[in-house]
Amino acid sequence: MKNRANILVLILSLVFIYVLLYLSFDQKAVFWYLYTFTMLVGMAVSFAFGKIEDKIKTWEYLLFGVGYGTILYGLIALGYRLLPNLSNDLLISVNKFIETFGPSALWHYILLILIIAVAEELFWRGYVQQQLKQHMKAPYAVILAATLFAMSLAVSGFWLGVLAAFVTGVIFGFLYEWKKSMPIIIVSHIVMITLLFLLLPLH
Repeated sequence: MKNRANILVLILSLVFIYVLLYLSFDQKAVFWYLYTFTMLVGMAVSFAFGKIEDKIKTWEYLLFGVGYGTILYGLIALGYRLLPNLSNDLLISVNKFIETFGPSALWHYILLILIIAVAEELFWRGYVQQQLKQHMKAPYAVILAATLFAMSLAVSGFWLGVLAAFVTGVIFGFLYEWKKSMPIIIVSHIVMITLLFLLLPLH
């Protein structure tokens, strides 16, 4: 009975998140408000129904989090530099997406770093991935959770972003299963997006 209830909560939370994300990308004028609210709902679900692990020391998750986040940024930056050689249309689509939905005001950066990055990891890795692990082996749960995470961007129509979300989701998912530490995932995510959008932007 409890297992069925957990599955129902997972399905309903995913449907709710997807609907709100669709509205977020559809209503560009209020994107930052709706997206942030959506992630806050996801964070609340993860705290209410998930189990967040933290099994390493503070200095470890700070050190390794900065390292892994920097490596991920490097991989994304490398891919971005290769885009003109692959297709100018792909490069244009990236730039158009960033111009439309990327952070442009100080409060956007604050929300992105302090709320959105944290909430995304708590929901997709801390809640969804852990719920899926109750019904399948960890590697499959990681891949499926990353797929569900990537699908949350599919509503934007930005398919290169969907691919990037899937790859980073897989990396963060396996890192979480390996280190058993949510803080290391959150720090990695924050470092990656801080470099990506604030310190060393690609465009």
